[in-house]
Amino acid sequence: MSIYRAFAVFCLCLASVLAMAQPPSTDAYDAESQRAQALLAKAVARYQARGDSALAEFSRQGDFVDGELYIYVVDTSGVMLASGGSSVALVGKSVVSVLDDDLKVAFRQAIEEPDDGTVRSAEYRWWNWQHAKVERKRVFYRRLGDRVISVGYYMPRSSPEQARALMQRVADLVRKDPNATFALINQHDKQLTQDDLYAFVVDLKTQRFIAHGFLPRLIGIDFKSLRSTDGKPIGQEMLRQMENHETGELGYLWRNPMTGQNEFKKTFLQRVNGYVVAVGCYSGQ
Repeated sequence: MSIYRAFAVFCLCLASVLAMAQPPSTDAYDAESQRAQALLAKAVARYQARGDSALAEFSRQGDFVDGELYIYVVDTSGVMLASGGSSVALVGKSVVSVLDDDLKVAFRQAIEEPDDGTVRSAEYRWWNWQHAKVERKRVFYRRLGDRVISVGYYMPRSSPEQARALMQRVADLVRKDPNATFALINQHDKQLTQDDLYAFVVDLKTQRFIAHGFLPRLIGIDFKSLRSTDGKPIGQEMLRQMENHETGELGYLWRNPMTGQNEFKKTFLQRVNGYVVAVGCYSGQ
């Protein structure tokens, strides 16, 4: 993937998250968020002290590169001014010139946030050069005059332990109030949808999806017909496991909603009052 194509992917994804830009909050990634914000604050202080002479520091290995974290700066005309990462290839270039009209509008909206001292955040999918794949990234940024200083980090994938914990939470809710729980799942309620984790539920009597936290179009579909992205009959296999067991698990290839790519997924199953509750996690392999 070329640097220009990668930047276009960034802007396309950013267009869908502009409305989410807001002061950062404490969450499961608090340690990474604090680290990123600390580096951003350091860069802002350096820029406030030295002005544009600080840009050269941002574009080399040193105080403003912390592991996979690095500072990058664009101006409000759309020119990349500094980068401590792979986007250094764009320094001095008008990134707006390589975008189509829709992406230009989205990019300009992002870089024209007011200079009001606010640190804003957004999430988007971005090409991870180290892993050679698109992964979810969180960016923190602040505008200073006609400069926008930013830093971002790739968000860790959810673990099998987190997937099992969410499955148990959903199962407990199904026992108490199944219909209300199904509604929450189908509405992508944040309590039951965490990063790349989401639940789905199958009615064992009808053998059809009754809730899905990622693909609502599957609701009402015959679960037996479900196949992995490489064609394996995973619906039939999950139902077979649930015939004689309260719990089960199955690995298969499926689309990760956070990366948009087909990845290996392990799904954990639990039978609850005539329903199968399932939550899976992605390994990216």
